[in-house]
Amino acid sequence: DEDYENKGNDYPLPYVRWTEKRNFETILNAIERKALDVIPLITEKVELKDYQNIYGDMRKHGAIASLISYSESSINNTVVKLTDNPFQGVNNGIGIIGAGNFTGATVIPAFKDLKANIKYVVSAGGLTATSIGKRSGAVNATSDYREVLKDKDVDLVLITTRHNLHAEMVIEALRANKNVFVEKPLCLKEQELELIIEAQKESGKNVMVGFNRRFAPLAEKLKSLIGNAPMNIVATVNAGFISPEVWVHDMEVGGGRIIGEACHFIDLCSYLAGSRVLEVCMNAMGTIPQENTDNASILLHYENGTNAVINYFSNGSKAYSKERIEVYSQGKTFVLDNWRQLKAYGVSGFTRQKGKQDKGHRNQFRLLVNRTNEGGNVLIPFDSIVNTSKASFGALSSMREGGWIKI
Repeated sequence: DEDYENKGNDYPLPYVRWTEKRNFETILNAIERKALDVIPLITEKVELKDYQNIYGDMRKHGAIASLISYSESSINNTVVKLTDNPFQGVNNGIGIIGAGNFTGATVIPAFKDLKANIKYVVSAGGLTATSIGKRSGAVNATSDYREVLKDKDVDLVLITTRHNLHAEMVIEALRANKNVFVEKPLCLKEQELELIIEAQKESGKNVMVGFNRRFAPLAEKLKSLIGNAPMNIVATVNAGFISPEVWVHDMEVGGGRIIGEACHFIDLCSYLAGSRVLEVCMNAMGTIPQENTDNASILLHYENGTNAVINYFSNGSKAYSKERIEVYSQGKTFVLDNWRQLKAYGVSGFTRQKGKQDKGHRNQFRLLVNRTNEGGNVLIPFDSIVNTSKASFGALSSMREGGWIKI
């Protein structure tokens, strides 16, 4: 339960008498009042350096309660060195903040193949950072992301934490003079976006959001075939059901799936259109849809006359394609099916291209590491990222107000 486990909201007494919190509070209160005497239970005291005396044999005869003594001069070091190999290069190091499933399954394998200079992996508890850091060949693991921001050898900071932490960390990284890659979304609120714009302007550093779809090989092929004329785009996302209790639906933590996930497809439409969103309108399923809806149609009107509709649905069949993109322009029609196949109709010399499913992650990270090491043009213009963020906020405003919202 997100509210109980992470937000600290205890269950009402009539529902659950002894929650963990109340259990601990009662015991601590009993010790404080001396109603419970734990001193006789202590059978040994062990110096920290001799911890194996306890953990080497948890079943040893006569042991009841064991205390570990810490030296008063002990230094609380939040950074663990993972390798004796020297850090390769100066000022092109990478710090990864966040060591969840996406980092372990997608980011680290890509960076390891690219032999990227990972100097830090960060997680709140430190354990997953150490585990993932060892697998990736990172130099250090830490539980304090500010260690990354203080290191002058780190040029690029990757942020892959929960959505509500993105804005604060992006701003801090920019103020520390770092380039930033942050998984989508950039932020959850318009006020946060304004602060990020200000921080980016002051620092002059690059901000990139993980809109990987535009880097997929089939998306790049589609872009090369459609030209620059106004077009109609239909993006259908068969997103699948996620339980209402999951954090992505929490507007304060995940931002809901429109801000947290549909932004992917706003960016993709903008990439294909080669233009900026001018107006947005959203309609959601149900008689009284909530802001965290995940059954909605988003209409986008672009500066160059392009129209796009993003159908983001969670109530479809898993047997159907998860993502399908259609483009209609100048007597031609293109269908990109689930990032496995691109079909074209009315195009001379091209009918289809097939391959393994590729949503562009590896190509995105390859280009990112290349820019970190060698410099070059930004991968996504910052004003496009800002426009996408404003369009996602505008979609929710449109649903509340019942009309088109200018961006």
